[in-house]
Amino acid sequence: MKNKKNNKTEKIVIDCLKCRNQADCCRFGAWIDLEEAKKILALGIKGDFFHLEIDKEFPSGFKVGTSYEDEPCAFQDVDGLCRIHKIDYDLKPVTCKEFPYENGKIAPIADVLCVVHRSNIKKTKSGKKK
Repeated sequence: MKNKKNNKTEKIVIDCLKCRNQADCCRFGAWIDLEEAKKILALGIKGDFFHLEIDKEFPSGFKVGTSYEDEPCAFQDVDGLCRIHKIDYDLKPVTCKEFPYENGKIAPIADVLCVVHRSNIKKTKSGKKK
């Protein structure tokens, strides 16, 4: 874990390339902006969107899920990689590109889904016990 101190706040930087299983973060899908979903659908990539909801935190004012309930992301290929990413990284949803961050901070779900973040937590805890 790289820690950078800036103005008395600590920013945690996660290096996803250190992850041994980069598909772990896709185990429960993601919420994405409706406009991003429309662009992805236009490509004809295999996958579906679920749960259209109003959410003013998203640019369009709407969000859709990439999974049904607690299922894996509908765009995850059999090899565990993202079908959208394989076609055009620029069309990969912002929430997916930014994970494990959410609004500039480590997302609460990162404790569950991000292997690198979990291992960093363990290292930090074991370092404090010494």
